[in-house]
Amino acid sequence: MTRSFLFLQGVCSPFFSRLGEKLKAQGQDVSKINFNGGDAAFWRAGQATPWAGSVDGLADFYQDYYQTHGITDIVLFGDQRPVHKPAIELARQNGLRTHVYEEGYFRPFWLTLERSGVNAHSLLPKNPEFYLEAGRKVPNYRNGETFGGSFSARAWHDVLYHVCSLRNRWAFPEYVSHAPHSVWTEYSGYVKRAVRLGGRKRRDADAIASLVRKDRVFYLLPLQLDSDTQIRLHSCFENMSHFMDRVMRSFAAKAPADAWLVIKNHPLDPGLVHHERNAMALAKELDIQHRVVFLESGNLPTLLSHATGVITVNSTVGGSALWHARPLIALGQPIYDMAGLTFQGQLDEFWQELQMPDMRLFHHFRNVVIHTTQINGGFYSEDSIRMAVERSVERLMAEKSPLEALSA
Repeated sequence: MTRSFLFLQGVCSPFFSRLGEKLKAQGQDVSKINFNGGDAAFWRAGQATPWAGSVDGLADFYQDYYQTHGITDIVLFGDQRPVHKPAIELARQNGLRTHVYEEGYFRPFWLTLERSGVNAHSLLPKNPEFYLEAGRKVPNYRNGETFGGSFSARAWHDVLYHVCSLRNRWAFPEYVSHAPHSVWTEYSGYVKRAVRLGGRKRRDADAIASLVRKDRVFYLLPLQLDSDTQIRLHSCFENMSHFMDRVMRSFAAKAPADAWLVIKNHPLDPGLVHHERNAMALAKELDIQHRVVFLESGNLPTLLSHATGVITVNSTVGGSALWHARPLIALGQPIYDMAGLTFQGQLDEFWQELQMPDMRLFHHFRNVVIHTTQINGGFYSEDSIRMAVERSVERLMAEKSPLEALSA
Protein backbone atom coordinates (compact mmCIF):
# COMPACT_ATOMS: atom_id res chain seq x y z
CA MET A 1 0.00 0.00 0.00
CA THR A 2 1.32 3.43 -0.96
CA ARG A 3 1.82 5.80 1.94
CA SER A 4 1.78 9.61 1.82
CA PHE A 5 4.58 11.25 3.81
CA LEU A 6 4.43 14.94 4.70
CA PHE A 7 7.78 16.44 5.70
CA LEU A 8 7.76 19.45 7.99
CA GLN A 9 10.83 21.29 9.30
CA GLY A 10 14.10 19.37 9.49
CA VAL A 11 17.69 20.09 10.39
CA CYS A 12 19.86 22.58 8.50
CA SER A 13 21.12 20.03 5.99
CA PRO A 14 20.00 18.03 2.93
CA PHE A 15 18.97 15.09 5.14
CA PHE A 16 15.18 15.45 4.76
CA SER A 17 15.49 16.01 1.02
CA ARG A 18 17.58 12.84 0.59
CA LEU A 19 15.16 10.88 2.75
CA GLY A 20 12.22 12.14 0.72
CA GLU A 21 13.95 11.14 -2.52
CA LYS A 22 14.56 7.65 -1.14
CA LEU A 23 10.92 7.20 -0.18
CA LYS A 24 9.78 8.44 -3.60
CA ALA A 25 12.12 5.95 -5.28
CA GLN A 26 10.28 3.22 -3.39
CA GLY A 27 6.93 4.37 -4.72
CA GLN A 28 5.72 6.45 -1.79
CA ASP A 29 4.04 9.86 -2.08
CA VAL A 30 6.16 12.65 -0.61
CA SER A 31 5.38 16.32 -0.01
CA LYS A 32 6.84 19.13 2.08
CA ILE A 33 5.80 22.31 3.87
CA ASN A 34 8.44 25.06 3.74
CA PHE A 35 8.34 27.63 6.53
CA ASN A 36 11.33 29.77 5.55
CA GLY A 37 13.93 30.33 2.87
CA GLY A 38 16.32 27.78 4.35
CA ASP A 39 13.67 25.05 4.24
CA ALA A 40 12.98 25.83 0.60
CA ALA A 41 16.66 25.92 -0.39
CA PHE A 42 17.43 22.44 0.92
CA TRP A 43 14.31 20.63 -0.36
CA ARG A 44 14.87 18.91 -3.70
CA ALA A 45 12.49 15.97 -3.40
CA GLY A 46 9.52 17.32 -5.33
CA GLN A 47 6.21 18.80 -4.25
CA ALA A 48 6.52 21.60 -1.71
CA THR A 49 4.03 24.12 -0.35
CA PRO A 50 5.18 27.38 1.27
CA TRP A 51 3.47 28.52 4.45
CA ALA A 52 3.79 32.29 4.71
CA GLY A 53 1.17 32.81 7.40
CA SER A 54 1.40 32.91 11.18
CA VAL A 55 1.49 29.96 13.55
CA ASP A 56 -2.07 30.78 14.60
CA GLY A 57 -3.40 29.68 11.22
CA LEU A 58 -1.50 26.41 11.02
CA ALA A 59 -4.08 24.14 12.66
CA ASP A 60 -6.72 24.81 9.98
CA PHE A 61 -4.07 24.61 7.27
CA TYR A 62 -2.78 21.24 8.49
CA GLN A 63 -6.26 19.76 8.84
CA ASP A 64 -7.12 20.72 5.26
CA TYR A 65 -3.75 19.53 3.94
CA TYR A 66 -4.01 16.15 5.67
CA GLN A 67 -7.43 15.51 4.17
CA THR A 68 -6.78 16.94 0.71
CA HIS A 69 -3.53 15.03 0.20
CA GLY A 70 -4.45 11.82 2.00
CA ILE A 71 -1.50 12.13 4.37
CA THR A 72 -0.70 8.96 6.32
CA ASP A 73 2.59 10.00 7.99
CA ILE A 74 4.27 13.21 9.08
CA VAL A 75 8.05 13.52 9.46
CA LEU A 76 9.73 16.29 11.46
CA PHE A 77 12.75 17.24 13.55
CA GLY A 78 12.02 18.41 17.09
CA ASP A 79 8.55 17.96 18.58
CA GLN A 80 8.56 21.30 20.43
CA ARG A 81 8.91 23.73 17.54
CA PRO A 82 5.87 26.02 17.31
CA VAL A 83 5.21 24.99 13.70
CA HIS A 84 5.18 21.32 14.74
CA LYS A 85 2.96 21.29 17.82
CA PRO A 86 -0.38 21.69 15.99
CA ALA A 87 0.74 19.22 13.32
CA ILE A 88 1.48 16.55 15.93
CA GLU A 89 -1.79 17.07 17.79
CA LEU A 90 -3.87 16.94 14.60
CA ALA A 91 -1.96 13.87 13.43
CA ARG A 92 -2.91 12.17 16.69
CA GLN A 93 -6.56 13.15 16.27
CA ASN A 94 -6.59 11.91 12.67
CA GLY A 95 -4.80 8.63 13.36
CA LEU A 96 -1.66 9.53 11.37
CA ARG A 97 1.80 8.27 12.21
CA THR A 98 4.19 10.90 13.57
CA HIS A 99 7.90 10.26 13.04
CA VAL A 100 10.08 12.56 15.15
CA TYR A 101 13.81 12.95 14.56
CA GLU A 102 16.16 14.39 17.15
CA GLU A 103 19.85 14.34 18.00
CA GLY A 104 20.95 10.96 19.29
CA TYR A 105 20.49 9.72 22.83
CA PHE A 106 23.86 7.98 22.47
CA ARG A 107 26.24 10.13 20.47
CA PRO A 108 28.15 10.70 18.25
CA PHE A 109 27.22 7.93 15.81
CA TRP A 110 23.48 7.62 16.48
CA LEU A 111 20.46 9.84 15.85
CA THR A 112 16.99 9.50 17.33
CA LEU A 113 13.83 8.48 15.46
CA GLU A 114 10.70 7.83 17.51
CA ARG A 115 6.98 7.68 16.97
CA SER A 116 4.85 10.40 18.59
CA GLY A 117 7.59 12.26 20.48
CA VAL A 118 11.13 12.36 21.84
CA ASN A 119 12.92 13.18 25.09
CA ALA A 120 10.28 14.16 27.66
CA HIS A 121 7.55 13.03 25.23
CA SER A 122 9.21 9.72 24.43
CA LEU A 123 7.09 6.58 24.76
CA LEU A 124 10.04 4.74 26.34
CA PRO A 125 8.97 3.34 29.73
CA LYS A 126 10.58 4.46 32.99
CA ASN A 127 10.18 0.97 34.47
CA PRO A 128 13.51 -0.83 35.11
CA GLU A 129 11.80 -4.23 34.90
CA PHE A 130 10.80 -3.52 31.30
CA TYR A 131 14.44 -3.08 30.27
CA LEU A 132 15.64 -6.12 32.20
CA GLU A 133 13.05 -8.23 30.39
CA ALA A 134 13.19 -6.60 26.93
CA GLY A 135 16.98 -6.41 27.00
CA ARG A 136 17.15 -10.18 26.66
CA LYS A 137 15.33 -9.98 23.32
CA VAL A 138 17.51 -7.45 21.48
CA PRO A 139 21.07 -7.52 20.12
CA ASN A 140 24.07 -6.24 22.03
CA TYR A 141 24.89 -2.91 20.37
CA ARG A 142 28.35 -1.41 20.28
CA ASN A 143 29.10 2.19 19.28
CA GLY A 144 27.85 1.88 15.71
CA GLU A 145 29.55 2.38 12.36
CA THR A 146 31.68 5.50 12.53
CA PHE A 147 31.80 8.51 10.21
CA GLY A 148 33.69 11.79 10.17
CA GLY A 149 33.55 15.36 8.97
CA SER A 150 30.32 16.30 10.76
CA PHE A 151 31.36 19.61 12.35
CA SER A 152 32.61 21.37 9.22
CA ALA A 153 29.68 20.03 7.21
CA ARG A 154 27.26 21.13 9.91
CA ALA A 155 28.73 24.63 9.99
CA TRP A 156 28.58 24.96 6.19
CA HIS A 157 24.97 23.74 6.00
CA ASP A 158 23.95 26.02 8.86
CA VAL A 159 25.42 29.12 7.23
CA LEU A 160 23.87 28.25 3.86
CA TYR A 161 20.47 27.64 5.46
CA HIS A 162 20.45 31.00 7.20
CA VAL A 163 21.81 32.95 4.24
CA CYS A 164 18.91 31.55 2.20
CA SER A 165 16.57 32.62 5.01
CA LEU A 166 17.47 36.27 4.42
CA ARG A 167 14.54 36.37 1.99
CA ASN A 168 12.10 35.55 4.81
CA ARG A 169 11.10 39.20 5.22
CA TRP A 170 9.28 39.18 1.89
CA ALA A 171 8.72 35.47 1.14
CA PHE A 172 7.87 34.29 4.68
CA PRO A 173 7.07 37.55 6.49
CA GLU A 174 5.42 36.00 9.56
CA TYR A 175 7.95 33.26 10.23
CA VAL A 176 9.40 33.34 13.74
CA SER A 177 12.29 31.02 14.55
CA HIS A 178 12.03 28.62 17.47
CA ALA A 179 15.52 29.74 18.59
CA PRO A 180 15.66 32.40 21.35
CA HIS A 181 18.48 34.39 19.69
CA SER A 182 19.04 35.47 16.11
CA VAL A 183 21.52 33.31 14.23
CA TRP A 184 23.72 36.33 13.51
CA THR A 185 23.97 37.04 17.24
CA GLU A 186 24.98 33.43 17.81
CA TYR A 187 27.52 33.46 14.97
CA SER A 188 29.16 36.53 16.50
CA GLY A 189 29.31 34.74 19.83
CA TYR A 190 30.86 31.63 18.28
CA VAL A 191 33.63 33.67 16.69
CA LYS A 192 34.47 35.44 19.94
CA ARG A 193 34.41 32.19 21.91
CA ALA A 194 36.63 30.48 19.34
CA VAL A 195 39.22 33.20 19.84
CA ARG A 196 39.08 32.70 23.61
CA LEU A 197 39.35 28.92 23.27
CA GLY A 198 42.65 29.25 21.47
CA GLY A 199 44.28 30.23 24.72
CA ARG A 200 42.19 28.02 26.99
CA LYS A 201 42.74 24.49 25.74
CA ARG A 202 46.21 24.07 27.27
CA ARG A 203 45.09 25.62 30.55
CA ASP A 204 42.02 23.38 30.73
CA ALA A 205 44.07 20.29 29.89
CA ASP A 206 46.51 21.17 32.67
CA ALA A 207 43.65 21.66 35.13
CA ILE A 208 42.22 18.22 34.31
CA ALA A 209 45.65 16.61 34.55
CA SER A 210 46.13 18.20 37.98
CA LEU A 211 42.78 16.88 39.23
CA VAL A 212 43.69 13.37 38.09
CA ARG A 213 47.30 13.48 39.29
CA LYS A 214 46.32 14.70 42.76
CA ASP A 215 43.45 12.19 42.92
CA ARG A 216 40.95 14.93 43.76
CA VAL A 217 37.43 14.04 44.78
CA PHE A 218 35.38 16.01 42.27
CA TYR A 219 31.83 16.22 40.99
CA LEU A 220 31.24 17.04 37.34
CA LEU A 221 28.63 19.58 36.29
CA PRO A 222 28.31 19.57 32.46
CA LEU A 223 26.38 22.55 31.13
CA GLN A 224 23.71 22.39 28.45
CA LEU A 225 22.70 25.16 26.07
CA ASP A 226 20.40 27.93 27.26
CA SER A 227 18.63 27.63 23.91
CA ASP A 228 18.00 23.89 24.34
CA THR A 229 14.28 23.07 24.47
CA GLN A 230 15.23 20.45 27.07
CA ILE A 231 16.03 23.35 29.37
CA ARG A 232 13.49 25.93 28.24
CA LEU A 233 10.49 23.59 28.01
CA HIS A 234 11.34 20.38 29.85
CA SER A 235 12.98 21.48 33.08
CA CYS A 236 12.34 23.62 36.14
CA PHE A 237 15.32 25.84 35.25
CA GLU A 238 15.14 29.06 33.27
CA ASN A 239 18.69 28.68 31.99
CA MET A 240 22.15 27.40 32.92
CA SER A 241 22.77 30.30 35.30
CA HIS A 242 19.74 29.18 37.30
CA PHE A 243 20.97 25.56 37.21
CA MET A 244 24.49 26.47 38.34
CA ASP A 245 23.11 28.58 41.18
CA ARG A 246 21.02 25.66 42.48
CA VAL A 247 23.87 23.14 42.27
CA MET A 248 26.62 25.38 43.63
CA ARG A 249 24.60 26.43 46.67
CA SER A 250 23.83 22.80 47.44
CA PHE A 251 27.47 21.83 46.91
CA ALA A 252 28.67 24.57 49.27
CA ALA A 253 26.25 23.51 52.00
CA LYS A 254 26.24 19.72 51.74
CA ALA A 255 29.24 18.35 49.81
CA PRO A 256 32.30 16.95 51.64
CA ALA A 257 34.74 19.70 52.61
CA ASP A 258 37.52 18.18 50.51
CA ALA A 259 35.38 17.79 47.36
CA TRP A 260 35.75 19.91 44.23
CA LEU A 261 33.14 20.99 41.69
CA VAL A 262 34.20 20.92 38.04
CA ILE A 263 31.91 22.86 35.71
CA LYS A 264 32.36 22.15 32.00
CA ASN A 265 30.82 24.42 29.38
CA HIS A 266 28.94 22.97 26.42
CA PRO A 267 31.18 22.67 23.34
CA LEU A 268 28.58 24.45 21.18
CA ASP A 269 27.82 27.25 23.61
CA PRO A 270 27.76 30.55 21.66
CA GLY A 271 29.27 32.52 24.52
CA LEU A 272 26.38 34.98 24.84
CA VAL A 273 26.38 34.50 28.62
CA HIS A 274 29.70 34.58 30.48
CA HIS A 275 29.12 31.38 32.46
CA GLU A 276 32.64 31.28 33.88
CA ARG A 277 32.46 34.80 35.27
CA ASN A 278 29.05 34.11 36.80
CA ALA A 279 30.16 30.79 38.27
CA MET A 280 33.32 32.16 39.85
CA ALA A 281 31.49 35.19 41.26
CA LEU A 282 29.01 32.88 42.95
CA ALA A 283 31.83 30.60 44.13
CA LYS A 284 33.47 33.59 45.81
CA GLU A 285 30.18 34.58 47.43
CA LEU A 286 29.84 31.03 48.79
CA ASP A 287 33.52 30.90 49.82
CA ILE A 288 34.22 27.84 47.66
CA GLN A 289 36.27 29.54 44.93
CA HIS A 290 39.31 27.41 45.86
CA ARG A 291 37.26 24.24 45.16
CA VAL A 292 35.61 25.20 41.86
CA VAL A 293 37.14 24.67 38.42
CA PHE A 294 35.51 26.02 35.26
CA LEU A 295 36.45 24.39 31.94
CA GLU A 296 35.72 25.80 28.49
CA SER A 297 37.18 22.66 26.89
CA GLY A 298 38.62 19.32 27.89
CA ASN A 299 38.31 15.59 27.32
CA LEU A 300 34.91 14.47 28.61
CA PRO A 301 35.73 10.73 28.87
CA THR A 302 38.74 11.56 31.06
CA LEU A 303 36.57 13.66 33.35
CA LEU A 304 33.89 10.98 33.52
CA SER A 305 36.44 8.27 34.24
CA HIS A 306 37.63 10.10 37.36
CA ALA A 307 34.54 11.96 38.59
CA THR A 308 33.06 11.01 41.95
CA GLY A 309 29.61 11.88 40.68
CA VAL A 310 27.80 13.76 37.90
CA ILE A 311 24.96 16.29 38.11
CA THR A 312 22.85 17.12 35.06
CA VAL A 313 19.40 18.36 34.12
CA ASN A 314 18.63 16.04 31.23
CA SER A 315 21.78 16.05 29.09
CA THR A 316 22.90 13.11 26.97
CA VAL A 317 26.11 13.37 28.99
CA GLY A 318 24.09 11.50 31.59
CA GLY A 319 24.13 8.45 29.33
CA SER A 320 27.90 8.78 29.00
CA ALA A 321 28.21 9.04 32.79
CA LEU A 322 26.32 5.77 33.14
CA TRP A 323 28.55 4.19 30.48
CA HIS A 324 31.48 5.11 32.75
CA ALA A 325 29.63 3.72 35.80
CA ARG A 326 29.49 7.09 37.57
CA PRO A 327 26.92 7.98 40.25
CA LEU A 328 24.44 10.33 38.58
CA ILE A 329 21.60 12.62 39.53
CA ALA A 330 19.26 14.14 36.93
CA LEU A 331 17.35 17.26 37.95
CA GLY A 332 15.08 16.97 34.91
CA GLN A 333 13.27 13.96 33.47
CA PRO A 334 15.54 12.38 30.82
CA ILE A 335 14.79 8.90 29.52
CA TYR A 336 17.48 7.40 31.78
CA ASP A 337 16.11 8.86 35.02
CA MET A 338 14.91 5.74 36.83
CA ALA A 339 15.64 3.72 39.94
CA GLY A 340 18.83 1.73 39.49
CA LEU A 341 20.40 4.21 37.07
CA THR A 342 20.13 7.62 38.74
CA PHE A 343 19.99 8.81 42.33
CA GLN A 344 16.32 9.17 43.23
CA GLY A 345 16.70 11.38 46.31
CA GLN A 346 17.21 15.12 46.66
CA LEU A 347 20.26 17.03 45.42
CA ASP A 348 21.32 17.90 48.98
CA GLU A 349 21.49 14.17 49.75
CA PHE A 350 23.39 13.21 46.60
CA TRP A 351 26.77 14.53 47.75
CA GLN A 352 26.89 12.18 50.75
CA GLU A 353 24.80 9.23 49.54
CA LEU A 354 26.43 8.28 46.26
CA GLN A 355 24.89 5.25 44.59
CA MET A 356 26.63 3.35 41.82
CA PRO A 357 24.41 2.62 38.81
CA ASP A 358 23.28 -0.94 38.21
CA MET A 359 25.44 -1.74 35.19
CA ARG A 360 23.40 -4.81 34.27
CA LEU A 361 20.32 -2.60 34.06
CA PHE A 362 22.22 0.03 32.09
CA HIS A 363 23.50 -2.60 29.64
CA HIS A 364 19.91 -3.72 28.92
CA PHE A 365 18.60 -0.13 28.93
CA ARG A 366 21.18 1.00 26.38
CA ASN A 367 20.54 -1.94 24.06
CA VAL A 368 16.77 -1.46 24.20
CA VAL A 369 16.99 2.30 23.59
CA ILE A 370 19.31 1.83 20.62
CA HIS A 371 17.18 -0.99 19.21
CA THR A 372 13.92 0.95 19.47
CA THR A 373 14.84 4.61 18.96
CA GLN A 374 18.30 5.04 17.46
CA ILE A 375 19.55 5.10 13.86
CA ASN A 376 23.25 4.62 13.13
CA GLY A 377 24.03 7.73 11.06
CA GLY A 378 23.95 11.49 11.20
CA PHE A 379 22.37 14.61 9.76
CA TYR A 380 25.30 16.54 8.33
CA SER A 381 28.24 14.83 6.59
CA GLU A 382 27.71 12.97 3.30
CA ASP A 383 28.57 9.55 4.75
CA SER A 384 26.42 10.04 7.83
CA ILE A 385 23.41 11.24 5.79
CA ARG A 386 23.70 8.25 3.46
CA MET A 387 23.80 5.88 6.43
CA ALA A 388 20.86 7.57 8.16
CA VAL A 389 18.68 7.61 5.04
CA GLU A 390 19.30 3.95 4.25
CA ARG A 391 18.55 2.90 7.83
CA SER A 392 15.53 5.16 8.34
CA VAL A 393 13.37 3.95 5.48
CA GLU A 394 12.57 0.51 6.89
CA ARG A 395 11.57 2.03 10.22
CA LEU A 396 9.42 4.71 8.58
CA MET A 397 7.63 2.10 6.49
CA ALA A 398 6.99 -0.35 9.32
CA GLU A 399 3.41 -0.68 10.54
CA LYS A 400 4.64 -0.87 14.13
CA SER A 401 7.51 1.01 15.67
CA PRO A 402 10.35 -1.10 17.12
CA LEU A 403 9.11 -0.22 20.61
CA GLU A 404 5.58 -1.36 19.78
CA ALA A 405 6.92 -4.58 18.26
CA LEU A 406 9.12 -5.27 21.29
CA SER A 407 6.28 -4.56 23.72
CA ALA A 408 3.76 -6.77 21.90
